[in-house]
Amino acid sequence: MLTGIPGPTYIIPPPRRTGGHVLFLDYDGVLHPESVHLRHKRGPVLQDAPGHTLFEHCGLLEEVLEPYQDVRIVLSTSWVRRYRGSVPRVARRLTPALQARVIGATYHSAMKPEEFTAAPRGMQIWADVLRRKPEAWLALDDDFLHWPTWCRDRLVRTDTVLGISEPTVLAELKTKLERMCDTKP
Repeated sequence: MLTGIPGPTYIIPPPRRTGGHVLFLDYDGVLHPESVHLRHKRGPVLQDAPGHTLFEHCGLLEEVLEPYQDVRIVLSTSWVRRYRGSVPRVARRLTPALQARVIGATYHSAMKPEEFTAAPRGMQIWADVLRRKPEAWLALDDDFLHWPTWCRDRLVRTDTVLGISEPTVLAELKTKLERMCDTKP
């Protein structure tokens, strides 16, 4: 139940889709190493991550989510803000199956960017939970600092280099998805 728990609420239009099962998805440190930098005229590139590529774990996430067709994705990545893209534009980096699950982002252009970026990632997600009112939710993120105590159990903390491919992270994600959806794949 969401009542009685404090958190920021940004004055923005309500989301088009509410309820359901939601996975809040960060990109950096989840789907590829966190060392992404914006290069002039080249866009985002990985730096200091030999042998890795951008979005290298999209297929793995798609495979893990396959048994849970009702799980929708909300982008909780700075890419939505940083690359000034619409949600569909930023989601285009994902596989088509993952793109089809995307229903929005934690950041909305009607928000004050300074206020949003000043909030820790956990509070950004919590504010979206308050607006979106999912039945159940999880967050995939390598950012674990300053997460609200009341929702730390919803965070699957990823490895900053290996992302979701790190075996203990992958096992935790599978367990928490199964528990969230209350079904065995």
